[in-house]
Amino acid sequence: MRLDDLDPTRNARDLGSGGGGGGGFPLLGLLPLLLGRRMGCGGIALLVIIGVAYMALSGGGGMLGSTGGKVGYGGQQQSSANRPCDTQAELFACRVMTSTDDTWDSIFRSEGLRYTPATINFYRGGAQSGCGAAQSAMGPFYCPADDGVYLDTSFFDELKQRYGASGDFAQAYVIAHEMGHHVQDLLGTSADVQRQQAQLGRTAGNKLSVMLELQADCYAGVWGAKNRDRLEPGDVEEGMTAANAIGDDTLQREAQGRVVPDSFTHGTSQQRMHWLRVGLQTGDPARCDTFSGV
Repeated sequence: MRLDDLDPTRNARDLGSGGGGGGGFPLLGLLPLLLGRRMGCGGIALLVIIGVAYMALSGGGGMLGSTGGKVGYGGQQQSSANRPCDTQAELFACRVMTSTDDTWDSIFRSEGLRYTPATINFYRGGAQSGCGAAQSAMGPFYCPADDGVYLDTSFFDELKQRYGASGDFAQAYVIAHEMGHHVQDLLGTSADVQRQQAQLGRTAGNKLSVMLELQADCYAGVWGAKNRDRLEPGDVEEGMTAANAIGDDTLQREAQGRVVPDSFTHGTSQQRMHWLRVGLQTGDPARCDTFSGV
């Protein structure tokens, strides 16, 4: 994907190194038997497969958090030695953020809406987010409390080596998916889902989580479609490979040898690829109505 002509976003921070648990809207799914557990802050805290555990931030309540998803954020001092966008991986991510912010700002303005940019927060190992402590084992996530995407860029290596999803567009899809959650937060979709989940059982709540995640996949595709002139041969295939690798059914099958549909929170591989493709083919956010049926 050609992004070299874009300036990196100014809405970036490097939080350095630290430790802790995590929460928010991670891209990946739960370990078997833990899928569907109620956790998180303003979203669904999930667990990566193959022995990597995600830790819940606030532990309990509805699928989008019992506290309403907005946790107080004391902030974290950024060392002068920690400059964002100063490695190749961070620079690419910062350019993706510039592109996604510009794209969604244009879409929002066309609908008479006001768009607020997100911030990308880089860290290594662990850091503090507006949704609590973050840990690299969680993978990338979006925190609605501070409008922040949190990323340890070592995940890009994990994406390639463990999930077989290589290429710059696979990496861009990861960020664009989290930015899809930012769009949902701005539009009030996430809050609506949270209110509904508070009145539902776990299985029904999980289905709403699936719809929310698939819509974020579709929004990632919309971003790709709006920047089609920047795509290179093989980019779409890279995105599809990534979406296929992180479907709930694929993760469960690899981890435990069986699939438990009622515990899905992100959607099957086929569903994730389908909705990413819908966004890529239409470039129309209105076509991302995953809530009409999954």
